[in-house]
Amino acid sequence: MVVVQNLAMMTERTVSFVIDTDVAPAVLDDLFKFIHRHYLVPQHKRFKNVRRTTLNHQQILTFTALDPEGKWQIDVGMRAEKPIHVKMTPSDETVPQLALDQLREDLFIGVELFEERIRKTTLYFAWVEGKEVIPEKVPLKRRRFAGRILFENMLFLFIIFLVASIVLFIFLGPYAPIAVVAVQFVVTLFSAKIISRMGEWTISAKNPNVHLLQYHLPIDEHKGFQKKYGKDTLLNMKKEIYEKTFGAGKELNCQTAEEALSKYGFKCVPENMSTKTVNVYQIVKNAAEKFRLPIPKIIISNTILPNAAASGPSPKHGIVLITTGLLVQLEDDEIFSVVGHEFSHLKGRDPLALFALMSSEYLLRIYVLWPIVLFFGLFYIIFAMGALYFVAKFFEARADLESAIRIGQPQVLAEALRKIGFRRLQLERVSAYRFQDWIGWDPHPPIYFRIERLEKMQASVKVKHPFIRSIKDTVNGFLAIL
Repeated sequence: MVVVQNLAMMTERTVSFVIDTDVAPAVLDDLFKFIHRHYLVPQHKRFKNVRRTTLNHQQILTFTALDPEGKWQIDVGMRAEKPIHVKMTPSDETVPQLALDQLREDLFIGVELFEERIRKTTLYFAWVEGKEVIPEKVPLKRRRFAGRILFENMLFLFIIFLVASIVLFIFLGPYAPIAVVAVQFVVTLFSAKIISRMGEWTISAKNPNVHLLQYHLPIDEHKGFQKKYGKDTLLNMKKEIYEKTFGAGKELNCQTAEEALSKYGFKCVPENMSTKTVNVYQIVKNAAEKFRLPIPKIIISNTILPNAAASGPSPKHGIVLITTGLLVQLEDDEIFSVVGHEFSHLKGRDPLALFALMSSEYLLRIYVLWPIVLFFGLFYIIFAMGALYFVAKFFEARADLESAIRIGQPQVLAEALRKIGFRRLQLERVSAYRFQDWIGWDPHPPIYFRIERLEKMQASVKVKHPFIRSIKDTVNGFLAIL
């Protein structure tokens, strides 16, 4: 889990910042090896003076980034502790700010890529006190698809209904489109109940916390564990750890978890273990107060995929779903800002607004524009859906802006987006991919645009009409790449 805090200090143009990470202390040394092997070595012409040393039992990585034209250079030093401390010293004032920002983002992505690799050999456990102990959901492709249907503000669900309308035409003839829209409306009204079924735990004032444990295994041990034990063993381990810790009123640490782990051949090494407790109820309550809305139903989905969703026909009957993956990868203030984004959707009744938008286009297409549809065929569908998704980007941009206004942490939300979308951010460095993200069937604007927009905002940002401002920003962001 990584966050680049905006602690940047300029002293003789030296830029200092930290990158928070929740990987176990035992693998911090491997982090620098990873950056050296996968970032510095493949681009050896860009870097020189690469050294890995040890000072006071801490790994130090230093290198010099070079200007391709030989005009300037940047000396970089990284210290392997929690958080990771980074210092960048430009050779002179000719070093462009863009180069410093690019290098900082490269290091951020490098740490995120390492964490992604480490997660493959890490055992994850999550609990809610007083609730049933359940295993983590495996993020299969079909699960990701099902989650996307509901997470993306019901847009994919509407598309499925459009396909189903073909079948209804056989039975209802010209009244089929109206029947489809009626069913869509019912689904929208009950969307909160549909999403609640995707979660495992309900969070309340009596059970406000989610407890998380990560235990890193070396690659060989992880492979051996997978061969020897199955999913049932992981569930048994989870239950036994719970009984020895929370169930007995004890703190979760290596000492209390040792007995459960030792039964399966593990000796608990503190350096391989990290724990975290997130008061989800308090975070959501604070967000509700900022937006002056009632506290919605809070559901936790036990999957390592980082995501959050909000739905419901009104704030009073709304629901917020948060995955344990989001709780693992984000800090509390980042979770707070992400929840603020979701509250904007509840406040604006976005599911109903999107329903009206999609349904209007559908009825107009069937009853008014059908001759045009027949003439242009698939091209009309592609254009119409692209236009609808582009309009949907206005709602997402407004949710970012309203979170920044109400929560007052635009920089923190930007860092949360970096974590969640770092791979997409990496791809969007290519202009063609940025353009594809703008016109693609995705309700979210490109991640680079959302981050840059938030980072330009002040903590006390004030906007009279957030939706109008978001429309303008989104259109200008799209035009800027043309």
